Amino acid sequence: MQWIDTPADASRLSAWTRDSGPIAMDTEFMREKTFYPELALVQLGRPGEVLLLDAPRLGRLPEMRALLDAPTLKVMHSASEDLQALHHAYGCLPAPLFDTQIAAGLAGLDPSLSYQKLVAELCGVTLEKGETRSDWLRRPLSESQLHYAADDVRYLLQPFEELSRRLEALGRSEWLREDCERSLQQAVEVDDPLPHLAVRPAQGLPRAAQARLRRLLLWRDRQARVGNRPRSWMLDTGLAVDIAQRAPLDRSAFEQLLDRNPKSPRRRRDELFDLANAEPTAEELDIPLAELPEPSERDFLRKLQQAVATVAAELKIADSMLASRRHLETLLREGRWSKHLSGWRRGVLEARLAPLLPPEQARRAQA
Repeated sequence: MQWIDTPADASRLSAWTRDSGPIAMDTEFMREKTFYPELALVQLGRPGEVLLLDAPRLGRLPEMRALLDAPTLKVMHSASEDLQALHHAYGCLPAPLFDTQIAAGLAGLDPSLSYQKLVAELCGVTLEKGETRSDWLRRPLSESQLHYAADDVRYLLQPFEELSRRLEALGRSEWLREDCERSLQQAVEVDDPLPHLAVRPAQGLPRAAQARLRRLLLWRDRQARVGNRPRSWMLDTGLAVDIAQRAPLDRSAFEQLLDRNPKSPRRRRDELFDLANAEPTAEELDIPLAELPEPSERDFLRKLQQAVATVAAELKIADSMLASRRHLETLLREGRWSKHLSGWRRGVLEARLAPLLPPEQARRAQA
């Protein structure tokens, strides 16, 4: 294990960039008080060698950017947040990627398997969990932190090799490649333009209230990015629903509503008041609505979920690896295979799900 905190030491990464073998990679970051993850540490591993990079001190290191861009396979576990941290710190992503958590799910293991449990199951090694909630930005790091961080990559290539063999035998290597490419794409996606659709309490609200809610949530996202603060610090989702549902409000009622909520914002109340009370424009009203399933839709949805469960059982993978309820609702209402149901998932599901759709949606789904 070697600690890297100077450009001279970091020059060792050039050899890693030229190496054709897979590299184990992990990060430690803090995100409790910020919108963007603050990268604190980058861990790199290959057989017999572990490097720990002091990310804050090294800054936007050219050698690290070169390694991320190199065609060398990067092996990570449950990489989604790590990808965001790396992209924010270096402006690029570790591609090509092999995510061992996704691979485990496709190989028939628990799709939410932690790194510690994966290593225990496939390597027979028990890892410590004691530093999970450490302050990784504080220096110097303790010996316990250093060993914990090193272990995150020291054993990662062993599960990678075993999972690679299993997926190859199952004919699912291409499935993993698709899913890892999707993870890389999602790491750089901008905010959802229709955030209200993901808010369950919005279902059934009138169109004007949903338009107001969408407006408030988009405003929250902009403020969070500009101020680099958590979304919930700008505006709590539950409070946004309450405001949108009750608007328009006079100033007294608005202030009372905010004062009753312990998560209410202390600043920008004037701006928030104006946003809440402005009448939605025709463009704002022309949006998809978050809707409760109709009784007839519930029956269709239940049959779709049962079909997904049947296919998952045949493939010996978890239902969640195939389709979520929300993705099935999109298919049912719009007759559209969302990006989450594209590729190999559509390949294994279409023949089972298409006959279960209402006629109009079935015709659209064939397009």
